[in-house]
Amino acid sequence: MSENVAKKDDVEKIRVNEAKWSKPLMAAGWTAMPSVIIEKQEALGLDALDMNIVLHLSHYWWTPDNLPHPSVERIAKAVGVKPRTIQKRIKALHELGIIEREERRHTRFGSDTNKYGFKGLIEKATPFAKEKIAEIAERQKAKTDRLNRKKPKLTVVAGGAS
Repeated sequence: MSENVAKKDDVEKIRVNEAKWSKPLMAAGWTAMPSVIIEKQEALGLDALDMNIVLHLSHYWWTPDNLPHPSVERIAKAVGVKPRTIQKRIKALHELGIIEREERRHTRFGSDTNKYGFKGLIEKATPFAKEKIAEIAERQKAKTDRLNRKKPKLTVVAGGAS
C-alpha cells in the first residue's frame, strides 16, 4: 500500500471517529487501545481499576520509543482514588507481567516518575488477537463462499394460453 493511500485511510478513520464522537472531542485528543484488550480484560486478569490504569497509562504513550511516565498522583486524581491505591495496583500489574516499570532515579535523594512498558500486556493479549483474526477470516470466507455459490439457473417455462 502506498503512503498516500495509507494517509487517506487514516484521514477517513479520523472522519468516522469524528462522526461518532464529535469533532471537538476528537480535536481535544484521543487514545488508541486495541479492542481485544477491552474485550478480554477479564481473561487478561484486569479488573475495572486495572483497566482504567492501563488506559490512563496508554493515554501518555505517543510513540513506541517514548514510554509513558505520568505520576502516580496524576493517575490517582484522574481515576478518583488515592495514590497509594495506584501504587499497589501498578505493583500487582507488574508482578502479573502486564506492565513493566522502569525507575528513574536521579540522585540518592530523589527520583523522577517511573516509565511504564506494555510488552507483557501485548504478549498476553496477542493469542486473543490471533484468535479473533482467525474468526474474522472464517466469517469473511463463509460470506464469500455464500456469495459465490452457484445459484440455480432459472428457466422460463412457456405456458400455454388457456
